Amino acid sequence: MVLPVCPLENALSDSSTSSAAPETLLKTPLHDLHVELGARMVPFAGYSMPVQYPAGLMAEHLHTRQAAGLFDVSHMGQLRLVGADAAAALESLIPVDVIDLPAGKQRYGLLLNDEGGIIDDLMFFNRDYANGGDLFVIVNGACKVGDIAHIQARIGSRCQVIPMPEMALMALQGPQAVTALQRLAPGVEKLVFMTGGQFTVAGCDCFITRSGYTGEDGFEISVPASQADTLARALLAQPEVKPIGLGARNSLRLEAGLCLYGNDIDTTTTPVEANLNWAMQKIRRTGGARAGGFLGADKILAQLADPALLTRKRVGLVALERVPVRDHTELQSTDGAVIGEVTSGLLGPTINQPVAMGYVKPEFAALGTRVNAMVRGKAVPMEVAAMPFVPARYYRG
Repeated sequence: MVLPVCPLENALSDSSTSSAAPETLLKTPLHDLHVELGARMVPFAGYSMPVQYPAGLMAEHLHTRQAAGLFDVSHMGQLRLVGADAAAALESLIPVDVIDLPAGKQRYGLLLNDEGGIIDDLMFFNRDYANGGDLFVIVNGACKVGDIAHIQARIGSRCQVIPMPEMALMALQGPQAVTALQRLAPGVEKLVFMTGGQFTVAGCDCFITRSGYTGEDGFEISVPASQADTLARALLAQPEVKPIGLGARNSLRLEAGLCLYGNDIDTTTTPVEANLNWAMQKIRRTGGARAGGFLGADKILAQLADPALLTRKRVGLVALERVPVRDHTELQSTDGAVIGEVTSGLLGPTINQPVAMGYVKPEFAALGTRVNAMVRGKAVPMEVAAMPFVPARYYRG
């Protein structure tokens, strides 16, 4: 028997789901298209968003892994940092090498508070800010108002912080995404993972990066809101492409081992606790040429230097029985001691096995460690496993 992927309440982060009444929800530029396509619309990050289409979560997930899926992510925040000091200014907020990022390249970053907690995770792209361009930044939808206010307050005197509410954002993901997109935008196939450029697609003015949130090859496309419907219809007209909702987006990112802000990382977790050390380049660490200098640096650099300071660590988990383990499930050692909690969990459609991520005490974080998830009073055995659960297929050339 194939278990359901996940009910809606587990597919979406509680912290990201809006409690606003329907009449107060914002709409993306593609709202009418979603309704036309039969989407089930739900409140998410203050917007009315498609959680699934008539094909359903499982079919949408598998189609993205096998062909190409189109996601509306226009609820996310887009902004520009403009000025010769933009990179150095952004470096004061994130523990990441911004200054040395070449023009035409993108990088993952973590926006921190004074205590080293994660305010949000983000992507930033160097659109030649040093020569009159900008740093193009994408933040999470549920966090964007606070993020922009934080960035403005901290570095607004050093560079221009320009929100871009006039822009929509889509993601085209899957192994056949490049086949579909290059028909409409010849040359886009030359991009490699975490690079991008300006393209005209079906007459629309698009900034495209080869990146995404599914573990698959694919693209994220920033386009004027006024052109979003035209672009989406042109992409959906390609035989490889189908519309995909938030439910499958969640299951795809979890199989890819990618964090969901508000579930797997938040202001109470540091990048080291979240096992995101890879996102902090050596140049910003102790001994590096530009070590520290970011919010929360003392705490984070101390944790990097001495793992004994950690009280918990994010890990991947695979259930050894066919019982889905949901968010907020308590984790225990095999002798019954409470050792942590699941932060994201569901049945992985690609691998047809229950997977999760969560936080455990450091002594239980080694690969292969057996733990128990307490599901409705029953101990479900799980094993700490490497992530991603499904191998990434990013195109690196």
